[in-house]
Parts: sequence; C-alpha cells; structure tokens
Amino acid sequence: MPEPFDRHQLQPLLDRIAAAAPRHFGEGEVADYIPALAEVAPDQFGIAVCDINGKVWRAGAADTAFSIQSISKVLNLVIAMQRLDEPDIWTRVGREPSGHAFNSMAQLEEEKGVPRNPFINAGAVLVCELLVSRIMSIHWMMREQARRLAGNPAINFDDRVARSEMDHKARNAALAYLMKAYGNLHSEVNDVLDVYFHGCALAMSCSDVARAFAFLANGGVNPQDGQAVVTPQQTRQLNALLLTCGLYDAAGDFAWRVGLPGKSGVGGGIVAIVPGQMSICVWSPRLDSYGNSVAGLRALESLVEGLGVAPLG
Repeated sequence: MPEPFDRHQLQPLLDRIAAAAPRHFGEGEVADYIPALAEVAPDQFGIAVCDINGKVWRAGAADTAFSIQSISKVLNLVIAMQRLDEPDIWTRVGREPSGHAFNSMAQLEEEKGVPRNPFINAGAVLVCELLVSRIMSIHWMMREQARRLAGNPAINFDDRVARSEMDHKARNAALAYLMKAYGNLHSEVNDVLDVYFHGCALAMSCSDVARAFAFLANGGVNPQDGQAVVTPQQTRQLNALLLTCGLYDAAGDFAWRVGLPGKSGVGGGIVAIVPGQMSICVWSPRLDSYGNSVAGLRALESLVEGLGVAPLG
C-alpha cells in the first residue's frame, strides 16, 4: 500500500498543474476522424481527483462535460464482469497488450477474430456484443451505471456524437464483420455498434469520471453509495488490464512515465488509478499520435511526481 498523500498540498498542486497546462496547447491534434469531436475547442484543460472517501478536488475545466470515448470500454467491461461467467468473456477476448494501433485490423486477422484485449476497439465491440445478446435494456443500464457511479443523475449520451460515429463507422464495422466472419460475433453488427458508439458518446466531466472510477481505488466499492461494484479480485484484475492495455500501444510508455493503471479516450480524457488512495481524471482534447491527450499525460506525470505516489515502488 503506498504512503497516504498529503491532502493539504493537493489543491495547490492541481492549481499549479492547471496553470501550466496551456504550454502544451499547441501540441497534438483533436480527433478529426470523428467530425463531432473535431469541432470541440482544442485548447482546454481540466483535472479532478477523487479519494476513497468520495471527496473531490478539481482545477481548470474540471466540470466541463466531454465525450469519454474509450474510457467507456472499462464501464462496459464492468457490466459484463458483473453479469457473465468468466469463460463467457475470456474465451472470446484476450487479456494481452496489443502493441498495435487501437483500431488495427491486421492483428485481428492474424489472430482469427479474437481481439487481443477488451480495450482496443475490436475487443470493446466484442464486449458490447456480449451485452447486446444478453441484456434487453443495455443503453439504459450503461447510462444508469455511469450516473450511479458518478453520483450525477444528469449524465447522458451526446446523441450528436453517437450519430457522428455511426455515420463514420466503416473501420469499426470492418472489425465487427471480420470477427463475425471468424464466428466470434453473432449479433447484428449495427445493433452492436449502436451500443458501442453510445457508450463512447457518454458526456461526463473530469469530476464525474474521477468519482465514477473511485471504486477501482477502493477495493471495488463505490464511495458514493458504499455499494460493491466488483469484487476485490475483479478490482485487481481490472487494474492489471488498465496498466498493461489501457493506453493502446503506448501502454508501456505510460507505465514507465506515470506508473498507474489508466485508460484514455480520443475525446481527450484519461482516467488513472492510485490503488488504495484515489482516482484521477484529466482532460485536454489535443492528442498525440497514439490517441492520448498530450496535456493530460504531462499533467499526470506532474501529479504523480508532486504527490510522490508510486504504487509500483
């Protein structure tokens, strides 16, 4: 267990990080392959921290809602882990880092339609197919889970983003059809993609995301209501996947630089976990070549250094 952080120094540290963020605003590009995301003002930054008691610290645009995109892959996997037996999930999707781009078709073809892990696009689409085939009201369940975990009943889908993604679905549809060709996806592709895109289009703020993921720092228990979300073992498993697979083919570099389990999204958000202590969300829309927020990565490096939290030793 890492040493407890100094709560008195946290707010001044967040304020300094937010003040320094604009120096990175000229670096990277927004995700212009999704037109609705391309229209987001690129030079914004927010950061929020939620401790295991549910207390939140924030700075910058921490209460501005953004499209969480691939961060939703974790929330969907949690629903699957809550409701399905392990073999139902892990015989159809792997648990290994990909080392390839998040939307790679070459790796999926080579591995005969079995995605390398649930946090690349193919794996996340496969998880959505597991949910679609078993849960009638999956859209409602996804939204209500986000609301409950974050303690915010106003969280909703950004339907404009979901439509934009469906209108430009070709790459993800190709991944889905390839899995279908190998017999690893059974539902109608458009039904599965509709669920996948709606998850990506959840609009949440840094404060929302930090609260929603605090259960992963708290042994699987949501500090907002004291309810168990997943078991302690599943919490360790999810954090292990986040550390090894959460930032696409830059996961190793993120572990080297930040050293925390994390998940990024092309909306510019990154969530990170300090087990036993806190969850963190940063957001800034400009991305590096791997699809990860430039200013967000720098902020997490500064936060880890400033607090001295080092779960890996």
